Amino acid sequence: MERVEPPTRGSAAAGRGRWFVAFAISVSIVAALAAVATFVMASWHPRLVDVAAGLALASAFVLARKVSIYVDIRKNALRITIVEIPLVVGLIVAPVPVVFITYVAVVLFARLWRHDSLLRLAVNVGCASLSVSLASLLASAVGPQLPVGAPSWSAILIGLAVSQATTALLGLNAIWLMGAGNLATVARLMIHTYVAGLLGVVVGIIGVELVTGVRWGWLLLGLLSLSLVAVYQAYYGLLREQRDLGLLSKVSLVVAGAGREVADEPDGPPHDVWLPAAELIREQLNATRVVLHREAFPEAGLRTVVAGEPLPPSAPKDDPAILTASALSGGSGGAVQHANIVDAGPRVQHELELRGAREALVARLRGAHQLLGVLEVHDLQSRLRGFSAADVRLAGTLASHLATAMDNRRLLARLRHDAYHDPLTGLRNRLGFRQAAGDYLAKHPSCAVVVVDLDVLTSVNDALGHAWGDQTMLAAGRRVREVLGDAVPAARLEGDTFAVLLLDVDPGQALAHAERLRHALSAPYPVDKLTVECNAVAGVALTGIEPTDDVNVLLQRADVALHAARSSESKVRSYLPSMGQLFLRRFQLVTQFRGAIDDGQIEVHYQPKVALATKQVIGAEALVRWRHPELGMLNPNEFISIVETTGLVDVLTSFVLDRSLRRVRQWLDDGLQLSVAVNLSVRNLDDGNFPDRVVEALRRHGVPAGLVNFEITESAVMREPERALPVLRRLHEIGVGLAVDDFGTGYSSLAYLRRLPVDEVKIDKSFVLGMGSDLSDLAVVRAIVDLGHSLSLTVVAEGVEEDAVRLQLTEMGCDVAQGFLFSRPLGERRFESWLRARTVRMLGVRDNETMLMLER
Repeated sequence: MERVEPPTRGSAAAGRGRWFVAFAISVSIVAALAAVATFVMASWHPRLVDVAAGLALASAFVLARKVSIYVDIRKNALRITIVEIPLVVGLIVAPVPVVFITYVAVVLFARLWRHDSLLRLAVNVGCASLSVSLASLLASAVGPQLPVGAPSWSAILIGLAVSQATTALLGLNAIWLMGAGNLATVARLMIHTYVAGLLGVVVGIIGVELVTGVRWGWLLLGLLSLSLVAVYQAYYGLLREQRDLGLLSKVSLVVAGAGREVADEPDGPPHDVWLPAAELIREQLNATRVVLHREAFPEAGLRTVVAGEPLPPSAPKDDPAILTASALSGGSGGAVQHANIVDAGPRVQHELELRGAREALVARLRGAHQLLGVLEVHDLQSRLRGFSAADVRLAGTLASHLATAMDNRRLLARLRHDAYHDPLTGLRNRLGFRQAAGDYLAKHPSCAVVVVDLDVLTSVNDALGHAWGDQTMLAAGRRVREVLGDAVPAARLEGDTFAVLLLDVDPGQALAHAERLRHALSAPYPVDKLTVECNAVAGVALTGIEPTDDVNVLLQRADVALHAARSSESKVRSYLPSMGQLFLRRFQLVTQFRGAIDDGQIEVHYQPKVALATKQVIGAEALVRWRHPELGMLNPNEFISIVETTGLVDVLTSFVLDRSLRRVRQWLDDGLQLSVAVNLSVRNLDDGNFPDRVVEALRRHGVPAGLVNFEITESAVMREPERALPVLRRLHEIGVGLAVDDFGTGYSSLAYLRRLPVDEVKIDKSFVLGMGSDLSDLAVVRAIVDLGHSLSLTVVAEGVEEDAVRLQLTEMGCDVAQGFLFSRPLGERRFESWLRARTVRMLGVRDNETMLMLER
């Protein structure tokens, strides 16, 4: 078994280089001494027949070397041959010096042909000399000691077994000293070669016995030798397949276990996820270099990864032309292109020269729908041979495997990108903003989260359709980038709400940036030859106010500031701790409201309505109150708006209507025809089924529709008059009364007031309270009274607290009044007590009609 170490590029490790020189000199000296001892003990006298035997042995050695298997170890290689067969035959049938000279000459010629360095030549020739000399010397020493009748070849078997072990150890040391790699791996391969060598020795002995003792034995020897070669080939083929499968498994683990490929993010750090895989491929193919060109995601161009020796400056790198225009772009149909500078065409030779390579395997990496990259494998390290057919097959398998892995990773990267980004604007979504902001907040102490709400998307979608709404949001996303730049983390949280993270800013800078952004987003949007006006508001949350680096807390605080901006003159508000307490209280009321109704905390109070001309109590307005167990009696202004925004207003309206109708029923049973007024929300007017529920409630309580009035504000009607008018008309058809509440504070026109099916208008108390001191308020009240009467409407004045105001309203001809002058809103029992104490019953004009008149 011959060990072969071909020349390499570069020098061995400096630390082992000196030891390798000493080792080569020592092997040469020992081999020379062994050769001299062999010739002395053989007492050889050359004969003509020895020349013929030498020529025959030389031919046999050359033929045996041709039938070989290579096992590469980095820059070195093991050559497994069947030279043991002619070697053992020669030692049995020919003089030892003839075998020695022939074997060493063949090895010397082969090493010179391959241009071995002097030291490597010395080691290889020395090992060959020791192999023959040591075997013959041991056989000579052991032969006389064997039992009588022992076969003649037993001494040679022992000698060759020891000499093979010795040269195997010498080869192991040589490869290790040259820095070939892992000592355990090399040792295992040396054991394989030693066992294979012993098998060759045994076959040689069997061959001699067959030739000398069996007719046609030489034929059996030939068949046995061929069988041995076939077994070698099959064994090392299986060994290679096992290693290749192990490589595929390692590559899979490296690619799958690399985690998130941060290089595929637009703002990620440099990538290295594919470098370990390329290094594994290089080691398995024993190549000097593996180059992987791949298309990065998302469409960031071609990226080149190099494992092994660096590429020369002239080599193409990160160039998309590699995939298409290069002569080394891989074979067609996924085949591996095997290029050699010796027999390649001019274009391929030029490409190889640019890469500083003499030989290359090139394969395209094709995904399901596109070309993903190119894999290049440059030059075997051993240089004893070129790339084999097995190497080409392995490169093709690896290319297919890498292409599948890349395709899968691109798909996963796309899914990951979509999970963290808004598909319309390309900005981050809420999840992506949280992730990015969390990373930045850990490194920057002074930051601000700005949330901007446009309040435009719903109107565009409803008027022009979602396609134009999308175009508006695209324009808004571009404006965010234009104002703040690509470096600022920005997101579209949902709908028409955007968020940005400002880094290293003080409170003044944060408010200034927020105002710039709000101003840019508030500019009109051209949509389908129209111009859509937008009213944006912004909320700012700074990390230094109630210090925190939790992005979720900052987003929540920015939302709180945003809500505060909606209800203030300033369109940009910065979060203050007091806001948090306010909105925490609002949240508490929202979550407790449903239970408050069930627990009886919600009450209905009544404020009397008095006819000014007759002082008759004609009814009452039902007003809701919340007697909170911890917060006490809550003002309706504190929770009504919350109830409206949470969708519980229908529950509240139904509750108040049910209680009011029950009270009217009790008054009817007591002979009194007092009406009740119930306030409606804008959401009630959006509900087309609300009139049906009113009819069912009237029927259930047995109350005439004329004793129920519904009060609606101008703003509620004018918000969406086309949706509110059909509901109001149905209610009017039922027979209930309709009143416009807070008249004079909204923006309705006389034309709309004429279209509304209402029966009365209620003058807002802000005008009534100012009548005594402000002539303009007095003029407004007088105008409303005249306007109402001109439209045949009953006019009701709210907020009457002084008797002088009552007299002025009476002189103007105002019909009805309510206010603290008569009574503040009272609970059911207290209101009944007030009726008994402050009114007297009188028989009306009509039969069985009882009227309640104020005592004064």
